[in-house]
Amino acid sequence: MSYRRHTPNKNLSRRDFLKLSAASMGGLALKPWRTLFQLADFPQSDRLGRVCFGKIDVKSQPDYDSQTVAVLYEDAVVPWLQEVSGRWPWRNNQRWVETPQGFIWCPYLQPVRNQPAQPVESLPLMGDQHGLWVEVSVPYVDAILSNGPPRSAWWQYRQESSQPFRFYYSQVLWVDQMKVEDDGGVWYRINERYGNPGDIFWCPAEALRPLTQEEVSPISPDVEDKRIEVDINWYTQTISCYEGNTEVYFARISSGKAEGATPLTPIVSPGFMIWRKLFSLHMGGNTAAGSWDVPAVGWTSLFHGDGVAIHSTYWHNNYGEPMSHGCVNARPEDAKWIFRWAQPAVSFETGDVTVVGAGGTRVIVNEW
Repeated sequence: MSYRRHTPNKNLSRRDFLKLSAASMGGLALKPWRTLFQLADFPQSDRLGRVCFGKIDVKSQPDYDSQTVAVLYEDAVVPWLQEVSGRWPWRNNQRWVETPQGFIWCPYLQPVRNQPAQPVESLPLMGDQHGLWVEVSVPYVDAILSNGPPRSAWWQYRQESSQPFRFYYSQVLWVDQMKVEDDGGVWYRINERYGNPGDIFWCPAEALRPLTQEEVSPISPDVEDKRIEVDINWYTQTISCYEGNTEVYFARISSGKAEGATPLTPIVSPGFMIWRKLFSLHMGGNTAAGSWDVPAVGWTSLFHGDGVAIHSTYWHNNYGEPMSHGCVNARPEDAKWIFRWAQPAVSFETGDVTVVGAGGTRVIVNEW
Protein backbone atom coordinates (compact mmCIF):
# COMPACT_ATOMS: atom_id res chain seq x y z
CA MET A 1 0.00 0.00 0.00
CA SER A 2 1.27 3.45 -0.85
CA TYR A 3 0.51 6.72 0.86
CA ARG A 4 -1.79 8.91 -1.19
CA ARG A 5 -3.21 12.37 -0.88
CA HIS A 6 -6.75 12.73 0.47
CA THR A 7 -9.24 15.49 -0.10
CA PRO A 8 -10.01 17.21 3.24
CA ASN A 9 -13.55 17.13 4.61
CA LYS A 10 -15.34 20.17 3.23
CA ASN A 11 -16.77 20.78 6.70
CA LEU A 12 -13.27 21.29 8.10
CA SER A 13 -10.93 23.91 6.67
CA ARG A 14 -7.16 23.45 6.67
CA ARG A 15 -6.85 26.26 9.22
CA ASP A 16 -9.44 24.64 11.50
CA PHE A 17 -7.71 21.27 11.18
CA LEU A 18 -4.30 22.68 12.11
CA LYS A 19 -5.78 24.62 15.05
CA LEU A 20 -7.51 21.52 16.36
CA SER A 21 -4.44 19.35 15.85
CA ALA A 22 -2.41 21.79 17.95
CA ALA A 23 -5.15 22.14 20.56
CA SER A 24 -5.53 18.38 20.93
CA MET A 25 -1.99 18.12 22.21
CA GLY A 26 -2.76 20.39 25.10
CA GLY A 27 -6.07 19.02 26.27
CA LEU A 28 -9.55 17.82 25.34
CA ALA A 29 -12.03 20.64 24.86
CA LEU A 30 -14.79 18.53 23.34
CA LYS A 31 -17.50 21.13 22.99
CA PRO A 32 -15.91 23.20 20.17
CA TRP A 33 -15.30 20.07 18.13
CA ARG A 34 -18.96 19.27 17.51
CA THR A 35 -19.57 22.23 15.20
CA LEU A 36 -16.37 21.47 13.27
CA PHE A 37 -16.68 17.70 13.15
CA GLN A 38 -20.20 17.10 11.91
CA LEU A 39 -20.52 14.12 9.60
CA ALA A 40 -20.00 15.01 5.96
CA ASP A 41 -23.06 15.63 3.80
CA PHE A 42 -22.88 12.46 1.74
CA PRO A 43 -25.10 11.86 -1.33
CA GLN A 44 -28.55 10.40 -0.71
CA SER A 45 -28.30 6.90 -2.15
CA ASP A 46 -28.56 3.38 -0.76
CA ARG A 47 -25.24 2.41 -2.37
CA LEU A 48 -22.28 4.75 -2.56
CA GLY A 49 -18.72 4.62 -3.78
CA ARG A 50 -15.71 6.35 -2.19
CA VAL A 51 -12.85 7.25 -4.50
CA CYS A 52 -9.88 5.33 -3.06
CA PHE A 53 -7.21 6.51 -5.50
CA GLY A 54 -5.57 9.93 -5.67
CA LYS A 55 -7.11 11.26 -8.89
CA ILE A 56 -9.47 9.47 -11.25
CA ASP A 57 -11.25 10.14 -14.53
CA VAL A 58 -14.99 9.74 -14.96
CA LYS A 59 -15.71 8.38 -18.44
CA SER A 60 -18.69 8.82 -20.75
CA GLN A 61 -18.74 5.05 -21.36
CA PRO A 62 -17.30 2.06 -19.45
CA ASP A 63 -14.23 2.15 -21.64
CA TYR A 64 -10.68 3.34 -20.96
CA ASP A 65 -10.56 5.15 -24.32
CA SER A 66 -13.91 6.93 -23.97
CA GLN A 67 -14.23 10.66 -23.28
CA THR A 68 -13.34 11.96 -19.81
CA VAL A 69 -16.35 13.91 -18.55
CA ALA A 70 -15.18 14.71 -15.01
CA VAL A 71 -12.23 14.35 -12.64
CA LEU A 72 -12.59 13.27 -9.00
CA TYR A 73 -10.10 13.16 -6.16
CA GLU A 74 -9.61 10.71 -3.31
CA ASP A 75 -12.44 10.52 -0.76
CA ALA A 76 -15.02 11.98 -3.11
CA VAL A 77 -18.26 10.04 -2.52
CA VAL A 78 -20.67 9.32 -5.37
CA PRO A 79 -23.92 7.35 -5.84
CA TRP A 80 -23.25 3.78 -7.02
CA LEU A 81 -26.02 3.15 -9.57
CA GLN A 82 -24.95 -0.21 -10.99
CA GLU A 83 -21.92 -2.30 -11.87
CA VAL A 84 -21.35 -3.13 -15.54
CA SER A 85 -18.77 -4.86 -17.72
CA GLY A 86 -16.50 -2.64 -19.76
CA ARG A 87 -13.01 -2.34 -21.13
CA TRP A 88 -9.63 -1.52 -19.59
CA PRO A 89 -6.76 -2.92 -21.69
CA TRP A 90 -4.28 -5.36 -20.13
CA ARG A 91 -6.08 -5.57 -16.79
CA ASN A 92 -7.94 -8.49 -15.19
CA ASN A 93 -10.66 -6.20 -13.92
CA GLN A 94 -13.15 -5.13 -16.55
CA ARG A 95 -15.77 -3.96 -14.03
CA TRP A 96 -17.06 -0.40 -14.07
CA VAL A 97 -19.51 1.52 -11.87
CA GLU A 98 -22.16 3.74 -13.36
CA THR A 99 -22.64 7.02 -11.45
CA PRO A 100 -24.78 10.09 -12.22
CA GLN A 101 -21.67 11.75 -13.69
CA GLY A 102 -20.53 8.83 -15.82
CA PHE A 103 -18.54 5.61 -15.46
CA ILE A 104 -15.67 4.91 -13.03
CA TRP A 105 -13.36 1.90 -13.17
CA CYS A 106 -14.48 -0.30 -10.26
CA PRO A 107 -11.04 -0.76 -8.58
CA TYR A 108 -10.98 3.01 -7.92
CA LEU A 109 -14.19 2.95 -5.84
CA GLN A 110 -14.61 1.45 -2.36
CA PRO A 111 -18.24 0.26 -2.01
CA VAL A 112 -19.67 2.11 1.01
CA ARG A 113 -22.95 3.02 2.68
CA ASN A 114 -24.02 5.93 4.82
CA GLN A 115 -25.69 4.41 7.90
CA PRO A 116 -25.20 6.55 11.02
CA ALA A 117 -25.55 4.55 14.23
CA GLN A 118 -27.29 5.09 17.54
CA PRO A 119 -24.67 5.66 20.29
CA VAL A 120 -24.72 3.38 23.33
CA GLU A 121 -25.69 4.82 26.70
CA SER A 122 -22.64 3.34 28.42
CA LEU A 123 -19.72 1.06 27.58
CA PRO A 124 -20.37 -2.59 28.47
CA LEU A 125 -18.01 -4.67 30.56
CA MET A 126 -15.92 -6.77 28.19
CA GLY A 127 -14.00 -9.28 30.27
CA ASP A 128 -11.94 -7.28 32.75
CA GLN A 129 -12.48 -3.85 31.16
CA HIS A 130 -15.20 -1.63 29.78
CA GLY A 131 -15.14 -1.16 26.02
CA LEU A 132 -16.89 -1.66 22.71
CA TRP A 133 -16.05 -3.11 19.31
CA VAL A 134 -17.36 -0.86 16.54
CA GLU A 135 -17.32 -0.67 12.75
CA VAL A 136 -17.24 2.55 10.74
CA SER A 137 -20.71 2.69 9.16
CA VAL A 138 -20.37 5.89 7.08
CA PRO A 139 -18.08 6.49 4.05
CA TYR A 140 -15.51 8.17 6.30
CA VAL A 141 -15.29 10.07 9.57
CA ASP A 142 -12.74 12.62 10.74
CA ALA A 143 -11.18 12.29 14.17
CA ILE A 144 -9.20 14.32 16.69
CA LEU A 145 -5.85 13.02 17.91
CA SER A 146 -5.88 13.38 21.69
CA ASN A 147 -2.24 12.62 22.46
CA GLY A 148 -0.14 14.12 19.66
CA PRO A 149 2.28 14.11 18.07
CA PRO A 150 1.25 11.03 16.07
CA ARG A 151 3.37 7.93 16.48
CA SER A 152 2.49 5.72 13.52
CA ALA A 153 3.86 6.44 10.05
CA TRP A 154 0.32 6.55 8.65
CA TRP A 155 -0.83 9.33 10.96
CA GLN A 156 2.51 11.17 10.76
CA TYR A 157 2.16 11.32 6.99
CA ARG A 158 -1.35 12.72 7.23
CA GLN A 159 -0.32 15.40 9.70
CA GLU A 160 2.72 16.41 7.64
CA SER A 161 0.47 16.66 4.58
CA SER A 162 -2.13 18.76 6.48
CA GLN A 163 -4.75 16.06 5.97
CA PRO A 164 -7.46 15.24 8.50
CA PHE A 165 -7.09 12.14 10.62
CA ARG A 166 -9.74 9.91 9.06
CA PHE A 167 -11.27 6.45 9.49
CA TYR A 168 -13.01 4.65 6.64
CA TYR A 169 -16.10 2.55 6.07
CA SER A 170 -15.77 -1.04 7.35
CA GLN A 171 -12.73 -0.41 9.58
CA VAL A 172 -13.08 -2.19 12.94
CA LEU A 173 -12.10 -0.17 16.02
CA TRP A 174 -11.92 -0.52 19.78
CA VAL A 175 -13.64 2.09 21.96
CA ASP A 176 -12.28 2.37 25.49
CA GLN A 177 -13.98 5.59 26.68
CA MET A 178 -16.95 7.78 25.80
CA LYS A 179 -17.99 11.37 26.56
CA VAL A 180 -21.34 13.14 26.32
CA GLU A 181 -21.47 16.86 25.53
CA ASP A 182 -23.88 19.30 27.18
CA ASP A 183 -26.09 19.22 24.07
CA GLY A 184 -26.23 15.40 24.07
CA GLY A 185 -23.57 14.78 21.43
CA VAL A 186 -21.66 11.55 22.09
CA TRP A 187 -17.96 10.93 21.35
CA TYR A 188 -16.08 7.63 21.45
CA ARG A 189 -12.40 7.36 22.26
CA ILE A 190 -10.63 5.16 19.70
CA ASN A 191 -7.62 3.29 21.06
CA GLU A 192 -6.57 0.48 18.72
CA ARG A 193 -6.27 -2.56 20.92
CA TYR A 194 -3.67 -4.54 18.95
CA GLY A 195 -0.59 -3.26 17.15
CA ASN A 196 -1.24 0.38 18.06
CA PRO A 197 2.00 2.36 18.50
CA GLY A 198 0.12 4.65 20.89
CA ASP A 199 -2.21 6.96 18.92
CA ILE A 200 -5.57 7.75 20.56
CA PHE A 201 -8.46 9.55 18.86
CA TRP A 202 -11.93 10.94 19.55
CA CYS A 203 -14.69 10.32 16.98
CA PRO A 204 -18.40 11.21 16.71
CA ALA A 205 -20.19 8.12 18.00
CA GLU A 206 -22.87 8.22 15.31
CA ALA A 207 -20.27 7.22 12.69
CA LEU A 208 -19.46 3.95 14.49
CA ARG A 209 -21.83 0.99 14.62
CA PRO A 210 -21.46 -1.28 17.66
CA LEU A 211 -20.72 -4.90 16.73
CA THR A 212 -22.89 -7.59 18.27
CA GLN A 213 -21.80 -10.95 19.59
CA GLU A 214 -24.28 -12.69 17.29
CA GLU A 215 -22.83 -11.25 14.07
CA VAL A 216 -19.31 -12.44 14.89
CA SER A 217 -20.28 -15.85 16.27
CA PRO A 218 -18.52 -18.91 14.76
CA ILE A 219 -19.92 -20.48 11.56
CA SER A 220 -20.09 -24.29 11.51
CA PRO A 221 -18.01 -24.60 14.71
CA ASP A 222 -18.58 -28.37 14.96
CA VAL A 223 -17.06 -29.14 11.55
CA GLU A 224 -13.50 -30.37 12.05
CA ASP A 225 -12.29 -31.00 8.49
CA LYS A 226 -11.90 -27.42 7.24
CA ARG A 227 -9.31 -25.99 4.90
CA ILE A 228 -8.75 -22.82 2.89
CA GLU A 229 -7.26 -22.88 -0.60
CA VAL A 230 -5.84 -19.68 -2.11
CA ASP A 231 -4.95 -19.45 -5.80
CA ILE A 232 -2.46 -16.62 -6.37
CA ASN A 233 -2.18 -17.11 -10.13
CA TRP A 234 -2.20 -13.61 -11.66
CA TYR A 235 -5.26 -14.43 -13.78
CA THR A 236 -7.18 -16.25 -11.04
CA GLN A 237 -6.81 -14.65 -7.58
CA THR A 238 -9.39 -16.65 -5.63
CA ILE A 239 -10.03 -18.11 -2.19
CA SER A 240 -12.13 -21.19 -1.45
CA CYS A 241 -13.27 -22.64 1.88
CA TYR A 242 -13.83 -26.39 2.10
CA GLU A 243 -15.55 -28.66 4.56
CA GLY A 244 -14.19 -32.05 3.57
CA ASN A 245 -14.49 -32.12 -0.23
CA THR A 246 -17.34 -29.62 -0.35
CA GLU A 247 -16.62 -26.01 -1.25
CA VAL A 248 -18.75 -23.85 1.06
CA TYR A 249 -17.43 -20.37 0.20
CA PHE A 250 -15.70 -18.74 -2.76
CA ALA A 251 -14.46 -15.19 -3.34
CA ARG A 252 -12.07 -13.06 -5.35
CA ILE A 253 -8.97 -11.81 -3.52
CA SER A 254 -5.83 -9.77 -4.10
CA SER A 255 -2.62 -11.56 -3.18
CA GLY A 256 0.91 -10.21 -2.86
CA LYS A 257 2.72 -8.95 -5.92
CA ALA A 258 6.29 -8.91 -7.22
CA GLU A 259 8.86 -9.20 -4.38
CA GLY A 260 6.02 -9.23 -1.86
CA ALA A 261 4.27 -12.28 -3.32
CA THR A 262 2.17 -14.35 -0.93
CA PRO A 263 4.27 -17.37 0.15
CA LEU A 264 3.40 -20.65 -1.54
CA THR A 265 2.74 -23.76 0.50
CA PRO A 266 5.66 -26.20 0.18
CA ILE A 267 4.78 -29.33 -1.81
CA VAL A 268 5.49 -31.66 1.12
CA SER A 269 3.52 -29.50 3.58
CA PRO A 270 -0.15 -30.08 4.53
CA GLY A 271 -0.55 -26.30 4.56
CA PHE A 272 0.03 -23.31 6.76
CA MET A 273 -2.02 -23.07 9.93
CA ILE A 274 -3.98 -20.06 11.11
CA TRP A 275 -2.14 -19.31 14.32
CA ARG A 276 -3.74 -16.03 15.41
CA LYS A 277 -7.00 -14.18 14.72
CA LEU A 278 -7.91 -10.61 15.66
CA PHE A 279 -11.02 -8.48 15.12
CA SER A 280 -8.72 -5.61 14.20
CA LEU A 281 -4.98 -5.08 13.92
CA HIS A 282 -2.76 -2.07 13.18
CA MET A 283 -0.47 -3.57 10.55
CA GLY A 284 2.91 -2.42 9.34
CA GLY A 285 6.22 -3.75 8.18
CA ASN A 286 8.97 -3.83 5.60
CA THR A 287 9.66 -6.19 2.73
CA ALA A 288 11.67 -6.12 -0.47
CA ALA A 289 8.56 -4.61 -2.05
CA GLY A 290 8.53 -1.64 0.35
CA SER A 291 7.26 -0.55 3.75
CA TRP A 292 3.71 0.08 4.90
CA ASP A 293 1.67 1.15 7.91
CA VAL A 294 -2.10 0.61 7.94
CA PRO A 295 -4.42 1.20 10.93
CA ALA A 296 -7.46 -0.85 11.96
CA VAL A 297 -7.30 -3.75 9.51
CA GLY A 298 -10.40 -5.83 10.24
CA TRP A 299 -10.96 -9.60 10.44
CA THR A 300 -7.29 -10.55 10.41
CA SER A 301 -6.39 -14.24 10.25
CA LEU A 302 -2.61 -14.72 10.47
CA PHE A 303 -1.31 -17.92 8.85
CA HIS A 304 2.39 -17.48 7.97
CA GLY A 305 5.33 -15.87 9.72
CA ASP A 306 4.63 -12.83 11.86
CA GLY A 307 2.39 -10.91 9.50
CA VAL A 308 0.99 -12.75 6.46
CA ALA A 309 -2.77 -12.87 6.87
CA ILE A 310 -6.17 -13.02 5.24
CA HIS A 311 -7.81 -9.70 6.11
CA SER A 312 -10.37 -7.08 5.23
CA THR A 313 -9.33 -4.28 2.87
CA TYR A 314 -10.69 -0.73 2.65
CA TRP A 315 -8.00 0.99 0.55
CA HIS A 316 -8.82 -0.58 -2.83
CA ASN A 317 -11.51 -2.50 -4.69
CA ASN A 318 -9.24 -4.30 -7.13
CA TYR A 319 -10.00 -7.90 -6.19
CA GLY A 320 -8.92 -10.27 -8.93
CA GLU A 321 -5.46 -8.69 -9.29
CA PRO A 322 -2.38 -8.88 -6.99
CA MET A 323 -2.19 -5.77 -4.79
CA SER A 324 -0.61 -6.52 -1.42
CA HIS A 325 2.79 -6.84 0.26
CA GLY A 326 2.15 -10.53 0.86
CA CYS A 327 -1.20 -10.76 2.62
CA VAL A 328 -4.45 -11.97 1.10
CA ASN A 329 -6.69 -8.91 0.67
CA ALA A 330 -10.42 -9.66 0.77
CA ARG A 331 -13.64 -7.67 0.65
CA PRO A 332 -14.78 -6.84 4.20
CA GLU A 333 -17.79 -9.17 3.97
CA ASP A 334 -15.64 -12.03 2.66
CA ALA A 335 -12.89 -11.55 5.25
CA LYS A 336 -15.50 -11.45 8.01
CA TRP A 337 -17.18 -14.68 6.86
CA ILE A 338 -13.86 -16.51 6.59
CA PHE A 339 -12.82 -15.14 10.00
CA ARG A 340 -16.00 -16.50 11.62
CA TRP A 341 -15.79 -19.86 9.84
CA ALA A 342 -12.10 -20.64 10.33
CA GLN A 343 -10.63 -22.06 13.53
CA PRO A 344 -9.82 -21.06 16.21
CA ALA A 345 -12.90 -19.34 17.60
CA VAL A 346 -12.37 -15.83 18.98
CA SER A 347 -13.68 -14.39 22.24
CA PHE A 348 -16.04 -11.43 21.70
CA GLU A 349 -14.62 -9.73 24.77
CA THR A 350 -10.99 -9.73 23.66
CA GLY A 351 -11.34 -9.99 19.87
CA ASP A 352 -8.07 -11.92 19.80
CA VAL A 353 -6.89 -15.51 20.06
CA THR A 354 -3.58 -17.30 19.53
CA VAL A 355 -3.32 -21.02 18.84
CA VAL A 356 -0.98 -23.02 21.04
CA GLY A 357 -0.11 -26.21 19.19
CA ALA A 358 -2.53 -27.60 16.59
CA GLY A 359 -6.06 -26.32 16.13
CA GLY A 360 -6.03 -23.62 13.46
CA THR A 361 -7.60 -24.09 10.03
CA ARG A 362 -5.13 -25.07 7.29
CA VAL A 363 -4.37 -22.56 4.52
CA ILE A 364 -2.98 -23.94 1.26
CA VAL A 365 -1.51 -21.34 -1.10
CA ASN A 366 -0.92 -22.50 -4.67
CA GLU A 367 -0.45 -20.99 -8.09
CA TRP A 368 -2.56 -23.20 -10.33
